[in-house]
Amino acid sequence: MLPLPSLFLSHGAPTLPIDPSLPSAEFATLASSLPRPEAVLMLSAHWGTTEPVASISAQPKTIHDFNGFPRQLHEIQYPAPGAPDVARRAAVLLSDNGILAHTQPHGLDHGAWVPMLLMFPNADVPIAQLSIQPHLGAEHHFRMGRALRSLRNDGVMVIGSGQITHNLRAADFSAHRENADPRVVEFTDWFEARLAVRDIDALLDYRHRAPHATFMHPTDEHLLPVFTALGAASDHYTLAIQSLGTYQRSLAMTNYVFDPA
Repeated sequence: MLPLPSLFLSHGAPTLPIDPSLPSAEFATLASSLPRPEAVLMLSAHWGTTEPVASISAQPKTIHDFNGFPRQLHEIQYPAPGAPDVARRAAVLLSDNGILAHTQPHGLDHGAWVPMLLMFPNADVPIAQLSIQPHLGAEHHFRMGRALRSLRNDGVMVIGSGQITHNLRAADFSAHRENADPRVVEFTDWFEARLAVRDIDALLDYRHRAPHATFMHPTDEHLLPVFTALGAASDHYTLAIQSLGTYQRSLAMTNYVFDPA
């Protein structure tokens, strides 16, 4: 079996599955362009722990980890089977590479089930969720990806789910889609240029090198999953970019695919 690509997804607002003004159909388009995985290992910005934890739930619950949204959203269920064997293997790979990891049952938060629902609406791809460590930064999450690379050889797609820019305090919920803060473009252009040439050192030091880094990510939990997807990628990956626009002026939605060379 050829190694699968690894992905980073900007999962947007929880309303992505029910709001026709948001780019939900594009996730299905992305899925149709990719090889179908045997299972998914998902890192979401919305599950943070002190040390990595892999979920061994056989039937992970759909977690509605938000408030103030339409009842319709709270009624959505995503009954995909879990992938406990993938979770256990991920924990072993991390621990074998000097990153102490644990296992426990855990459901799927909206950073996991929203993009999975849009990409695999039949809920027939097993999924295990792996927590991030918001206090440990980019290099730690890149090392996690490096430890997990071999999973891609066995039909497991490693997916990071967050947001390429995420400053809710700067968001203008009355703004039109086209009215993006120019700092969003400067940041994403820099980030994507560094991804394209595989400049790992610059990317891991993005908070010092990227323009407007701390404005785009006052805290960086929504960007950390990209570093695990990057770490899991092949050394000579090719980059595919699916740009879905910028919403509320400061929230860019871009998906990245790290294809094997």
